[in-house]
Amino acid sequence: MSTTEIGTPVPFTLAVPDSALDDLRARLALTRFPDQAPDAPWAYGADVGYMRDLVAYWRDTFDWRAQEAVLNAWPQFKVRLHGIDVHYLRIEGKGPNPTPLLLMHGWPGSVFEFVDIIPRLTDPARFGGDPADAFTVIAPSLPGYGLSFAPNQPRFKIEQIAACFADLMTKVLGFPRYAAQGGDFGAFTASRLGYAVPEQLIGIHINLLTVPRDRPAPANPTPEEAQYYSELAVWLKEETGYQWIQGTKPQTLAFGLSDSPVGLAAWIVEKFRTWSDCGGDVESVHSRDRLLANIALYWFTGAIGSSFWPYYARMHGPWPIPTGETVNVPMGYCAFPHEIIRPPQSVAATMYTDIRRWTPMAKGGHFAAMEQPEALASEIAAFFRPLR
Repeated sequence: MSTTEIGTPVPFTLAVPDSALDDLRARLALTRFPDQAPDAPWAYGADVGYMRDLVAYWRDTFDWRAQEAVLNAWPQFKVRLHGIDVHYLRIEGKGPNPTPLLLMHGWPGSVFEFVDIIPRLTDPARFGGDPADAFTVIAPSLPGYGLSFAPNQPRFKIEQIAACFADLMTKVLGFPRYAAQGGDFGAFTASRLGYAVPEQLIGIHINLLTVPRDRPAPANPTPEEAQYYSELAVWLKEETGYQWIQGTKPQTLAFGLSDSPVGLAAWIVEKFRTWSDCGGDVESVHSRDRLLANIALYWFTGAIGSSFWPYYARMHGPWPIPTGETVNVPMGYCAFPHEIIRPPQSVAATMYTDIRRWTPMAKGGHFAAMEQPEALASEIAAFFRPLR
C-alpha cells in the first residue's frame, strides 16, 4: 500500500503473550546492577537504590494484565495509513455536540499518559463540568511508538507524523475540522498541523512551546526574557545529553535498551523524575504501576529505537516550522512551572501569532496530563469553548 492509500480501521485489543511476560521476568531476575556513583542519589542519573526497588516490584508484584485492561476498556483501532499501521483510541464524548480532539503524547510517553485525563475530556459532567464542553477524543500512538510500531517500518519525522494524523482525522475518521492538543512531540505535531493544514484546525492547545532554541537573546531583554535565556543555557548544557545520543547514534543506544528492561526503565524513569514537578520523589506524582505500564509498553512492542527517530530527524533537518514562518491558528498554552523549558509570551509570539489563552499553572511539569489531569482538562475546555 502506498503512502497515499487509506486503509479501513480494524478494532484492536491489546494482548501481550504469556511467553513475553515470562521472558521479561526472567530478564529482570538476571539483572546486573552498576555500582552507585558517589555523592547524592540521582546526581549523575538514575539512582541504583531506587532502581533495585523498582525492579523488584516489576518482577514480583506489577500486574501487566491490569494495565492492559485499562487500555482495553476503551475502543481501540488500527488503520493502515502512510505505509504503517497506526494505533489509536477513540472515545466518544458525552454531550450535546462533542468536538473532535486529537490528543497526542510525546517521548518517553505513550497513550498511558492519558488514562486520567480522557474521562474528564469526554464526560465533563461526571466531574461536575458542563456537558457542552465534551470532546470526542482521538488519542493515537505516535508513528514509531508503542502500538504504532512494527519492526522495519518507515521512520517518521514530525512533519510526517503531522501529515499522517491530518489524514487520520479527516480521511479516515471524517472530521473536516478538529481540535488538537499535545505536550512534548505532541506539541510539536500540533504546531506543525497548525502551520501545514490550518484549514483543518479549530485551534491548538499545547503545554510545551516549540520555539527554536538556537536563536540569540534580544539585545535588550525583558526580565522574563533574560531569565528564560539563562535557564535555557543551563538546560542545554546539563539536560540534553539524551537528545544528542538519540539524535546522532540512535541505533547504538537501541541495542542496550532493547535488550535490557532495566536499562530501558532507568533511561525513562530518570526523565519522569527530572521533568515532573515531584520535588525529587517521582512516585509522589506518578504511581509505580503507571510508570511501569508506560515502560512495559515500550518493552513489549520493541519500539524504543524507533521512538528516537524524531530526535534524529530534528537534529539533521530543519525545524518543523520553517524559518521565518509562523503558526497562525488560535493557540492556547498552559505554563506549567516545572516544564523543561519555559519561554515567556514575548518569545512564543515570534512563532505563534494568535495566542488566545496563556495560563500560568500553580503546579505541574512536563507530563501534565499525568501530573495535573484535572487542571489541564479544565484549561483545554476553557480554551476551546469559544472556538467550537
